[in-house]
Amino acid sequence: TVFAQPTDRCANLNPGALLMNCDLHGMDLSKENLSGANLSGADLSGANLSGANLSSADLSSAYLRSADLSGADLRYADLSGADLRYADLSSASLTSANLSGVDLTGANLSGVNLIGTNLRSADLRYADLSSAHLIATNLSGADLRYADLSGANLSGANLSGADLRYANLSG
Repeated sequence: TVFAQPTDRCANLNPGALLMNCDLHGMDLSKENLSGANLSGADLSGANLSGANLSSADLSSAYLRSADLSGADLRYADLSGADLRYADLSSASLTSANLSGVDLTGANLSGVNLIGTNLRSADLRYADLSSAHLIATNLSGADLRYADLSGANLSGANLSGADLRYANLSG
């Protein structure tokens, strides 16, 4: 993937901004309002997005490896195909977000609100989903091997074809 170099377009950190393929890795974007922004294909690896408003944002195929998204608002966001390996999403809100085909290997999703979220075919190996709210979540075909689901609420979740081998389902 070729990322755009910093330009005026990539410096526009406002709601609805067009930040496709921008190189924003390692940036401090904590508490920024990027609601409705198009960040598809952007490099946000290692970025601090804690407490950021990313509701309804397009983060499809974005590179968010090891990013801090703790407490971020990602309601209705499109993260399909994004790389979120080892990202911290603790206490984030992902209600009705699209995370189909996302890679969340080793990610921290403890206490996350995933009600009605699409996690079809997501890679959640070794992810921490302890105390997560997975009510009516689509986890069909998801890889949950070795995931920590202790204390998680899976009421009404679709787990058809999901791989739960070695997952912690206690409590």
